[in-house]
Amino acid sequence: MNPNSPTFSLVLMALLILMIYFMMIRPQRKKEKAEKAMRDALKVGDEVITIGGVIGKVEKITDKTVVISTTAAKNKIEFLKSAIGSVTSSDAGSSKPAAKEEAKDADEAKAPSRDKKVTPKKLGKKTPDAE
Repeated sequence: MNPNSPTFSLVLMALLILMIYFMMIRPQRKKEKAEKAMRDALKVGDEVITIGGVIGKVEKITDKTVVISTTAAKNKIEFLKSAIGSVTSSDAGSSKPAAKEEAKDADEAKAPSRDKKVTPKKLGKKTPDAE
């Protein structure tokens, strides 16, 4: 193909659009789908963290909102479901994401960490011989 031809430009543009789709749009859609599934799977008693950092247990769930009790004094706050950032655990047992995190933490504890800085051993200084 001649790089100056219009068909070459069209093919190049199509490849660029495909690359943008597979690098940016598709992963974002997968992430949104997983977040929606997590929010749809919420149940009373789950421990959640909101996107604002509020930690609490789910007390009541409606179509669009969730009521969370936050402290031992049972302060109740109503949030939109879209404000739920993650589910940390459940009363009936640990939820699947929490179990996966625990397994991951156990694997990391067994394997040596690659994040630690390694400092070289100090070599002994040679002292001049006293003659």
